[in-house]
Amino acid sequence: MNDEYAGMKSKTRHPFLRLLKYGKPHIGWFLLALAIILVTVWLELLQPRILGAAVDDFVVARQADGVVRMGLFYLATVVGGFALTYCQAMILAYVGQKTIFTLREDLFRHLTTLDVSFFNDNPVGRLVTRVTNDCETVNELFTEVIVNVLKGVFVLAGVIYSMLRYNVRLALLIFTVIPFITVATFIFTKATRRVYRRMRALISDLNAFVAERITGIQVVQAFTAERDVESDFRDRTETLRGVNMKQLMAFAFYSPVSYISNLASLAILIYFGGHMALDGIVTIGTLVAFQRYISKFFQPIQELAEEFNVIQSANACAERIFWLLDTESTIENAEDAVHMEHIRGEIEFKNVWFAYKECEWVLKDVSFRVRPGERVAFVGATGAGKTTIQNLICRYYDVQKGEILVDGVDVRKIRLEDLRGHIGEMLQDVFLFSGTVEDNISLNDESVTPEEIVSASKTVNADGFISGLPDGYSHTVIERGAAFSAGQRQLLSFARTLAHKPDVLILDEATANIDTDTEILIQDALGKMMEGRTTLVVAHRLSTIRNVDNIIVMHKGEIVEQGDHQSLLANKGIYYKLYKLQYEEAEGAETLEGLSEA
Repeated sequence: MNDEYAGMKSKTRHPFLRLLKYGKPHIGWFLLALAIILVTVWLELLQPRILGAAVDDFVVARQADGVVRMGLFYLATVVGGFALTYCQAMILAYVGQKTIFTLREDLFRHLTTLDVSFFNDNPVGRLVTRVTNDCETVNELFTEVIVNVLKGVFVLAGVIYSMLRYNVRLALLIFTVIPFITVATFIFTKATRRVYRRMRALISDLNAFVAERITGIQVVQAFTAERDVESDFRDRTETLRGVNMKQLMAFAFYSPVSYISNLASLAILIYFGGHMALDGIVTIGTLVAFQRYISKFFQPIQELAEEFNVIQSANACAERIFWLLDTESTIENAEDAVHMEHIRGEIEFKNVWFAYKECEWVLKDVSFRVRPGERVAFVGATGAGKTTIQNLICRYYDVQKGEILVDGVDVRKIRLEDLRGHIGEMLQDVFLFSGTVEDNISLNDESVTPEEIVSASKTVNADGFISGLPDGYSHTVIERGAAFSAGQRQLLSFARTLAHKPDVLILDEATANIDTDTEILIQDALGKMMEGRTTLVVAHRLSTIRNVDNIIVMHKGEIVEQGDHQSLLANKGIYYKLYKLQYEEAEGAETLEGLSEA
């Protein structure tokens, strides 16, 4: 199993410090919360002194009025502490939410800038975990853990000072338990840190597994692979359960330490403090105060023991979040990148070599030129490099050798937003987002008006079926547009592309696996869209590209032929063989269809 933590450590040595930087804009609120915490701690440390004074000054003297006054004073400190704790919790909740909002926004924005190769190497489920679960765990750190740690430190310091002020000898006897707690805490922290890293990695891997299997559920069911998938899922969850048990066993060992230490301190107080009280060295009120101070001393320690789960988990999550934020895209704007308001559509490949993996060349010394407004098709067997050419023009990858020029400018010198903004891609596998039809066409681009959406839809023959939907352009699209046919999704893709007014069209065969009636609509839409625009077609069905200006035939990453449809057929080369093979397959399909109808 791939451990996603590998390689992160050098970039995320101090994740907590980096998290605190996100809280820097809210330092004023932090300081206010800190002031409230100090006042709250002061009230808590005052309470044992009130009890001690009440016992020594009024209980022993049997003065009821004094006991009532001290009781009301004690009650006032409790109510005041409650009100201040509420205010502090509200402030930190606000700060935590604002901080995590900024962190999550930065994370998502950064994700959208990463290159395609990054997403090829990292499962979607794992990345979703970074933005959702991990950020929420870090939110707990801001809203709960930080305040508890600060308050705990102040309480411990205040208790130690107050106990020493009452009686140094008795305080030092009670403090003999501190080294045991310190050693146990160190061992627990060291033992669980690696466990939490492993646990977060397994959770991410499990999320990725579930997301992938649900997305491909039709394949799973088609091949009756449910039992195999369930078995794989069980193995992964069993591994995660095992790691969780290690974490729980470590916590089960550490959690009782503070409780046992508390009992040990009380035993020391009763034995040594009792003898000191009998000898008149300390008063009964002092013993009462010490008993309350001991409780307050171990209460934050117990709370911190419980918070170690969140601390360790938040640390592991922060490491992964900052690993992702530190991951740099390999495709970025050059410092001297030029702005292009429009693209004429001249595209030229000059001796281009490209490989997805080192030395495994997908394109080999490819050179061609497309004039503005020209329609060019790329054909060839699977793996010939057709789709790679389309990806390189949009600069999803950078070439290793050679140049790709758009209007005479190297694509690496053009701003990415300009390059991709002027190119309209229409793929065979259309992706529709959850939302409305209108949202899917405009992609929430405010510059695309409702009138332009309707106009584009009418132009590409999509308005007919859209208007027939229950809510028209406001009709809700379910995930991936599963309720639409392939042809309807393709028409929506055309409307989306046209509404954004591209200067260049890149088309991955749009009529594959589509019924004849819809194909007629699509071919008509394509004719309108291609008019006056440079168009590059990655063709699978050769019958659809007869009227293009130039056909480039690819074979094993090289250009082996080019010309128009008739000239390539006359040459009787690779294109002729591909066309003849498809023609014979089409004739066979028609014969079978006729026999079935008969």
